[in-house]
Amino acid sequence: MMIRSALAGLVLLTSAPTLAASRPRYGGELRAAHAGPPEIGEPALADTPMEAALLGLLTRPVCRVDADGRIHPTLARELSRPVPQALRVALPSPVSATAVARAWTRLSSPDALSPYRALLYPLRGEGRQVTSSGATLELALAFPWPDLERSLCHPALAPPPSPASGPFSAAGRGVLEAQPAWPEGRPYLDRLALTATDERGLTRLWSARQVQVELGTPPDNDTLTGAALYATYLAYSPRKVPTDFRQAFESAIDRDDLTRLFVKGPAVPMPNLLPPALLPQGSKARPAAPPTGTTRKVTLAYDAALADQRAVAERIQVKLHEQGYTVALEPQSRAALRGRQARGDFELMLSALLLPPIPGPALAVVLEAGGRRDLLGVELPPIGALADAGARDARGRERALALAPSVPLIPLYAQGLGLRAAPEVSGLMLDAQGLPVLEGAWLSPVEASGGGGRQ
Repeated sequence: MMIRSALAGLVLLTSAPTLAASRPRYGGELRAAHAGPPEIGEPALADTPMEAALLGLLTRPVCRVDADGRIHPTLARELSRPVPQALRVALPSPVSATAVARAWTRLSSPDALSPYRALLYPLRGEGRQVTSSGATLELALAFPWPDLERSLCHPALAPPPSPASGPFSAAGRGVLEAQPAWPEGRPYLDRLALTATDERGLTRLWSARQVQVELGTPPDNDTLTGAALYATYLAYSPRKVPTDFRQAFESAIDRDDLTRLFVKGPAVPMPNLLPPALLPQGSKARPAAPPTGTTRKVTLAYDAALADQRAVAERIQVKLHEQGYTVALEPQSRAALRGRQARGDFELMLSALLLPPIPGPALAVVLEAGGRRDLLGVELPPIGALADAGARDARGRERALALAPSVPLIPLYAQGLGLRAAPEVSGLMLDAQGLPVLEGAWLSPVEASGGGGRQ
């Protein structure tokens, strides 16, 4: 189905309510700036909200979930259930089907060491035997899993970028052009001009009206904020840290202060295994600190590409020192962190995951990341056996609370993506994953009258 009718009435920029009746216009170039890296590659590693949003311009999974929970085919033309325990995915071409099958097979391989392979666990063979027949994927399930379609919409399951895998294609440095044959329908815009900068650069470009969309902006009255599903945990190895470590950490860390003072952008404290967007958060009493004995030395690894993680790691270093720990900090690449976490080759590690917007699949990813893959076959089938979506979500939340003490992940905070747009940008919306759907945006006639428009 084309995205036109779905988007024409969805104008989220409340600063210009008169634009709700504007008719979508084809054409034009939208200028956008973003904070963060200019080059994004592997979908399973590009999992910050910013990276997923940028990579999503060039490649998409087979579907997306809108803010109301409805599933829309994107790269796929159709998703259908010929029988309850099978899913048929029709793609635009055999080339697309082969690319998706290869991406999923690679992700689910034991050598991939990715927490997102848990999204494919309900498939027969745990996703390691996905093959294409012409332009179609026939997916057989090992047990009932009604949330499979929503799981497959996760950005980590997108194939590598190719000329036909996303709504836009690269046309030079920082320039993307619309894909006329995109299955959801050709984007309204002709081009996107992207500028990578830092926070100061974002402010300067926005103030000078040199850009019309700003990704990664701090929250304020004009900011749209996506769902906070990028969850950061402190992973620890029970074999390598003292048995009272978790108690010592919980007694030392105030999540509200940690989030407010050391995490930039839209963020919320996360005291439970799933973020507040998926699990209502209750107050959590801080335990008394265990008696301190001799000084204990540990190493805390973190993502060298994320400034937030560096600041949080330094804060943890200070607070644990008060509990008798000497903490050495070790910046690592994301690929190295994922490999070490999967192998258990660490003492402490900051681990961040882009969770799907449904409790059951999100719990699966968290269990995989926490080294409790052994629980997937125990926990997922009873969730999938529930036909009602609300009952499945409730069961997922219940099990997340019950399993938290047995998973060596200490939840810290969850983040979303902040963005803002000029008045002439209409039709911009956020999906359930908290990412912008830029292919549905168009330039309103207000720009012609000088209302923050292009030069």
